[in-house]
Parts: sequence; C-alpha cells; structure tokens
Amino acid sequence: MSIRIKARSGEGVEQMLRRFKKLCEKEGLTKDIKRKEFYEKPSERKRRDMRKSIARRAREAMGPPVRPVRPNRDEPMR
Repeated sequence: MSIRIKARSGEGVEQMLRRFKKLCEKEGLTKDIKRKEFYEKPSERKRRDMRKSIARRAREAMGPPVRPVRPNRDEPMR
C-alpha cells in the first residue's frame, strides 16, 4: 500500500505533512505500526481478539444507543 501526496498550489510543507499524517491515520497505518512495535505472542493475540469479539457481541445485544430528548430552545419554559 502506498500513500502519495501531491503539493497543492500555495501549500506549505507543514500542511502537506498534516495531510499525509491524516491519510496514514485513515488507512490504519499508525495503528498497525503501534501494534507491531513489540512482539505479541500468538496466545496473547487470540486472547485480545476474543475480548474484542465479546465486547462487540455485547454492544450488538444492547442495540443502538438511546439519546436523551433535549427540549426545544425556541419554546418558552412552562
């Protein structure tokens, strides 16, 4: 996977670097690099994957989050 950034007219190096970092974050490169920074035993990986799947199933079982209804600010107080 390669990420290429083309310079826009009048764009500085700092802005290009910011866009590059944002693209890397979006592609998941930074998360992958942090995960592979240290060796992880296969048993630890299985344990982590199992915890993630249990948490995902629990979230799915609860259903979508319910947001509290806020009163309309234009309406006068009763």
